[in-house]
Amino acid sequence: MVVARYSHGQLVIIDRLREMVRLAAGVAENGRIDKDVAARALACLQRFGQRLRDIHADSVRVVGTNALRLAHKKQAFLERAREALGHPIEIIAGMEEARLIYSGVAHTLPSEPGKRLVVDIGGGSTELIIGEALNPLELESLQMGCVSWSERGSQRVSSSSRCRRSSGASAGRTARAALARCVRSER
Repeated sequence: MVVARYSHGQLVIIDRLREMVRLAAGVAENGRIDKDVAARALACLQRFGQRLRDIHADSVRVVGTNALRLAHKKQAFLERAREALGHPIEIIAGMEEARLIYSGVAHTLPSEPGKRLVVDIGGGSTELIIGEALNPLELESLQMGCVSWSERGSQRVSSSSRCRRSSGASAGRTARAALARCVRSER
């Protein structure tokens, strides 16, 4: 979680709290959220909520990404999460996730001429963004995250080194194809 204030065209970090919940690992094939993972996520959100308690609700945006996009029957979890955090969670599309990622990066790095590539590898998805200054130009969101991809490979076959190489090669091909689409549409 990052709490920032927008000042003179830049985001100024006020508070930062990071916890690994691995929610993507807790979403089963049938779309249900594992109870232990849900409990871990809710405890984390409660700690985050303590940090957000004094911030006006109009100044807070909480978003759910890939794991919550994929989860089924998530309403009970979302209600408990809202209680723990003190703010509702908005589940956003992959392209909006990519846009927000780029915006956060662009507003926290020094302005430099030219285009930049921003890659965010999350638990359930990977976002690739080409942008210039504060503007995202090309956005891509792939159903390929560090947790989901490793789970996918380990469920297919044993985790032999040949399997890991094959899974890694497949991930590389997927990422290269997405990046090529971004670059082609830039031309």
